[in-house]
Amino acid sequence: MKRKLGINIDCIGGGFDEIRTLEIAHRTGFEVFTTGKKPIEVMMGIKEKAVAFGMDFPFLHSPYSGINNMWLEGEDYRTIFEGITESVDVAAACDVAAVITHVSSGWQAPPVNDLGLSRFDALVEYAAEKGVTLAFENLRMVGNLAYLADRYEHNDNVRFCYDCGHEHCYTKTVPWIDIFTDKIVATHIHDNLSRPFGNKTTDPDSHWLPFDGTFDYHEMMRKLDKYGYAGPLVLEVFQKVREDYKELTPEEFIATAYDRIKRISTLNDL
Repeated sequence: MKRKLGINIDCIGGGFDEIRTLEIAHRTGFEVFTTGKKPIEVMMGIKEKAVAFGMDFPFLHSPYSGINNMWLEGEDYRTIFEGITESVDVAAACDVAAVITHVSSGWQAPPVNDLGLSRFDALVEYAAEKGVTLAFENLRMVGNLAYLADRYEHNDNVRFCYDCGHEHCYTKTVPWIDIFTDKIVATHIHDNLSRPFGNKTTDPDSHWLPFDGTFDYHEMMRKLDKYGYAGPLVLEVFQKVREDYKELTPEEFIATAYDRIKRISTLNDL
């Protein structure tokens, strides 16, 4: 199955202009891009440039710092709650179909509770009113995400973002694609070295380029094909995470990234 290929345009970092990154990605061959939330006027400028290039902007990433406050008593949750609602507003204004959001953070995340569920209910309702899909992303905690998957099973605007790197280093024995099946609307593709079983003292979420770690992309593609995922294959990689990447120019890094994701896209071709 032929799918469009994408990259996060905050991949260079260090203050490198995202519109310039978008231009490089377009010249390299990428047809899709994503980024995090920004003020509407900034995002409109990025969207305008993307339209000129003929590039798709299918989803953006909401803020996630403080996401655990969604499950805790008090008013500290308001910052992250408002960050997600503002992301929905930006998506609606820029005709972006989905907003990616985390559910919790860390190995000691708060348990699912009625207070947190009421807040996520409000987010789901708000996004539906704006015509935007919320796509929950897999991270460390299986139960939190599984609970929301069941809770919103019949909500047309709740879907999922499959992050292969998170699966590999946090929940390697959990087949997220088999759980999300046909409700996947976004992908985050990157690599790492996984982690020793039971080791929860380090964070192995490296966001390396594909094939620089140990993730099995053949199996990922087999499952995406099995469940009919026709959306884009989108990288979530960063130049700053390895010294050998830092030695590359932005053009070289993005070209290498394109070669890697293109290789993934053809793994199971007959």
